[in-house]
Amino acid sequence: MIRSFSILLACSTLCCCQDGPQPRVVDPGKPGEAPSDAIVLFSGKDASGWVHDDGSPAKWRVENGILICKSGTGDISSKHKFASAQIHVEFSTPYMPKFKSQARGNSGVFLQGRYEVQVLDSYQNPTYANGSCGALYSQYAPLVNACRPPEQWQSYEIIFHAPKCSSGGKVSEPGTLTVLHNGVLVQDHVTIKGTTDGSSNAHDCETGPLRLQDHWDSNVGDTPVRYRNIWYRPLD
Repeated sequence: MIRSFSILLACSTLCCCQDGPQPRVVDPGKPGEAPSDAIVLFSGKDASGWVHDDGSPAKWRVENGILICKSGTGDISSKHKFASAQIHVEFSTPYMPKFKSQARGNSGVFLQGRYEVQVLDSYQNPTYANGSCGALYSQYAPLVNACRPPEQWQSYEIIFHAPKCSSGGKVSEPGTLTVLHNGVLVQDHVTIKGTTDGSSNAHDCETGPLRLQDHWDSNVGDTPVRYRNIWYRPLD
């Protein structure tokens, strides 16, 4: 009886260990590098992979491997488009002590060009909660304020599951979002309620670009938010 039980246990263990193919190998890269299966949107060389809304080349400047917002030129979008994805973005807000709330270091990372993860200098700078850095803008405030001081580099690790759609092209299940800000969980698998600007969801079933916001305000002037190391991994 003991021998039979041992054989049964061995078979059970063997079956549990053979439940499918081996995971595909991905080289995570050295610190600061993109994983081997990532699609790099900005590597520090130039802004050739980015365009303005009218399709013209991005006018944001690149200096020392950093992409810098040129206020007044407009948002820029990646030429690459994606559906569900893991997205990595590093950013640094400028030091703007004369301004407060939304006027201080404002920008944004738009997923598929539609859903904004807010970029803002929220370090000792109160504003409305669902407009803080790390918010899914106007929908969900971040769970905590994980901001570093301005001019320091910060990171977003975003897990985005695009809306699921029926064969007729209508949304059957809304998208979801998880965000880690500087390694701290600030959005925990929240359900996306719609586009940031409240426009029609007619394009929610289409792939879209990563969009970086030029938050132009004539009363504020130049807001040179900086970006680097931007990449994404498609989630099939």
